[in-house]
Amino acid sequence: MEHRPDSQALLRNAIRYAEHGWPVFLLGRTKRPLANCDACKDAGAEHDPAACGCLTCHGFYAATTDAERLTAMCAANPRGMLAIRTGAPSGVVVVDIDPAHGGRIDSALMPQTACVATGSGGWHLYYLHPGTAVLCSQGRLGAGVDVRADGGYVVAPPSVHPRTGRPYRWVGGRALVEMPPALVEACRPNEAPAATPPTGPTLLRSAGGISSPQALLKSHLDAVANAPEGKRRTTLYGAARGVARMVAAGAIDQADALAALADAGRTAGQTPREIRNAITGGFRAESVATEGIAA
Repeated sequence: MEHRPDSQALLRNAIRYAEHGWPVFLLGRTKRPLANCDACKDAGAEHDPAACGCLTCHGFYAATTDAERLTAMCAANPRGMLAIRTGAPSGVVVVDIDPAHGGRIDSALMPQTACVATGSGGWHLYYLHPGTAVLCSQGRLGAGVDVRADGGYVVAPPSVHPRTGRPYRWVGGRALVEMPPALVEACRPNEAPAATPPTGPTLLRSAGGISSPQALLKSHLDAVANAPEGKRRTTLYGAARGVARMVAAGAIDQADALAALADAGRTAGQTPREIRNAITGGFRAESVATEGIAA
């Protein structure tokens, strides 16, 4: 039987996270950000997602620690899912272990810390952000192991997994610990670029809390290049979602973002149709329009 927390449970947990200094926002019932309002959809490139006053537009840019805004969010979307913005804004890095895709906890690399049992049967390991950039990644620490950090977010308890109907829940009762140096180092992107991002001050710029857009874009493109056969399309989709958030933040021009993703898809051996579908799907999931995909 599906467990569904009531709006008061969502609000209680949202405020508790906010008291920890963790910015919180709401997702829809499919682990995706809620759609932007019509005004934000029609806004031009000058619209700043980080400064937008809408309750739920622009994904993690709506995240807040303000109790009144959180109350309004939960009242407006009582059946949504809670999410915590990861990275420097919250001081949190989350290692996402998915056993269904081969994920395992490496005890030598990942010390015991605050832990969430996910609704899909995996674990979220919460660590204190080290203060230097830690980029989101897929598979860098091993198959079925993702990192949610700068420029990302993670589903939080008491949200319910949309497929299994099981809730996310805290287990173990441990406090957050610091990331050991070996884990911080393992999260760094490979030195050799697999795909060349666009360069120049007019293409990549710090915005919306993204302090190193060049490194973040490279991380997304490297994930596509390093993805094993059979997972390249889904990795390209995930990279497109991350790059779409950069576009929404004003950290990269849309045309350059699409060109970089399409080039990464071609390098990874994807067909033009696979590239278009993955990029369009990723941008749509982040409520960012796609025009001019040159696959």
